[in-house]
Amino acid sequence: MNIEQMKVGSMEVFCYILSCPRTNEALVIDPAGDEERVVERIQQKNLQLKFIVNTHGHPDHTCGNTKVKELTGAKIIVHEQDAPLVSSEHGREMARQWGFTPSPPPDVTVTDGEQIVAGDVSLEVIYTPGHTPGGMCLLGDGNVFTGDTLFVGAIGRTDLPGASMPQFMTSIKERLLTLPGETIVWPGHDYGVQPSSTIDHEKQTNPWLR
Repeated sequence: MNIEQMKVGSMEVFCYILSCPRTNEALVIDPAGDEERVVERIQQKNLQLKFIVNTHGHPDHTCGNTKVKELTGAKIIVHEQDAPLVSSEHGREMARQWGFTPSPPPDVTVTDGEQIVAGDVSLEVIYTPGHTPGGMCLLGDGNVFTGDTLFVGAIGRTDLPGASMPQFMTSIKERLLTLPGETIVWPGHDYGVQPSSTIDHEKQTNPWLR
């Protein structure tokens, strides 16, 4: 699995292009701005984009869905519990209030333990509610893409509707910190001192987890 991390948009979201070197099939995680630059990079690498995967339904992570889908025809995937955040009128109004382009409805919804597959790239859905009702992380080949669940040196916020700090800490401690220590953590924002980390490093240094 090839991994390319791109910082996009006004909120320093980390977007990820994951691709299979054998088939050139690819998926993109959280295209949250600079969509034409993201698609241009996909085209430069001669990739066939199959899926747009959102780690959760907040507009700062889904705002690029419309343009990327329009340019590539890729299908949008979200966790079933966050589908209303993406497709309901309430969710669309939230996007507009935040100054973002609303996303089209998801083409596919997933649940805990399902696999998202593009060529030889296979990501397991890890359900991690707390930041949103349908937050999820994506695990594959010793890498975990954590969205707004776990950052480098921090965790996501729990002061927005649908969030729960007790649920959030349970998700992090029981679903993420139980992964092998060498698992590479790829966060959803460029908020830390470095762009990636490991589970062990976060256990030892993240002030929210010590």
